[in-house]
Amino acid sequence: MDPVAYLNGSLIPTSQARVPVLDYGFLFGYGLYETIRAYEGKLFRLDAHLERLEGSAQKIGIRLDLPALRQGVLDTVRANGFSDTRVRITVSIGEGTMTHSVASCQTPTVLVLAGEYHPFTQDKYEHGFSVTVSPIRRNSRSPVTFMKSANSMENMLARQQARESGADESLFLNDRNCITEASGSNVFLVEDSIVKTPRLKNGILPGVTRAAVFELTDQTGLEIKESDLRLGQLRAADEAFLSNSLIEVMPLTAVDRRAIGSGGVGPITRRIMNAYRGLVVSELRAQ
Repeated sequence: MDPVAYLNGSLIPTSQARVPVLDYGFLFGYGLYETIRAYEGKLFRLDAHLERLEGSAQKIGIRLDLPALRQGVLDTVRANGFSDTRVRITVSIGEGTMTHSVASCQTPTVLVLAGEYHPFTQDKYEHGFSVTVSPIRRNSRSPVTFMKSANSMENMLARQQARESGADESLFLNDRNCITEASGSNVFLVEDSIVKTPRLKNGILPGVTRAAVFELTDQTGLEIKESDLRLGQLRAADEAFLSNSLIEVMPLTAVDRRAIGSGGVGPITRRIMNAYRGLVVSELRAQ
């Protein structure tokens, strides 16, 4: 069955959705996106994703009708009816001329796609992810680094390199040799029972799931700190984990084929994993 997409205010079959060839998202990557997970038709922290999207959109001149977009997301999830759903919102500044003129773009393009999501098995969560360090460096001074830009070429190249080397994810350092993030997730490590994660200023996306981890550490009596983290700290950490909206909280058990800590799921990581899953159940039940 052809999935249903939301394009510029209308629900249509995905196979019939079309974007103009002069759309700046297509020509120049001038756009943004969000990925959200829905459980049994209920979206987890939709408003947090939309707020982040709107904040970035304002910075680059994309005008969004947020209430209409919110309803469009809900309608798209409902129309597709998957039990577990990956939702992708993509917005661009719209159709313009060929001459790099943002002023020529009058109306943004807004697209919502929904696909069935197949979560990782429990066995994968018990073994965890491995990462390899990407040769690509994050630019901590670029404003694009802090946005979920539609131009994801660096992320895609890094992830492909990781998979070719047998790893699950790729880890970025920045121009000052600090850890930033993985190609699709935020990074945390544990040192002496303290959870640590890179500072935003190092050039990372302020993840919605990352924010939830901060809440959960506070609620469970754990200490969390934002720090300038080096690769050696990750290699020597007691444990580590990754987070994003789809994988939730995933143990990170190896970097460049070297075990982190015991090479298994650490007790603090497991505590946060369980707390996150409890948070999801609680918030969705309240919808």
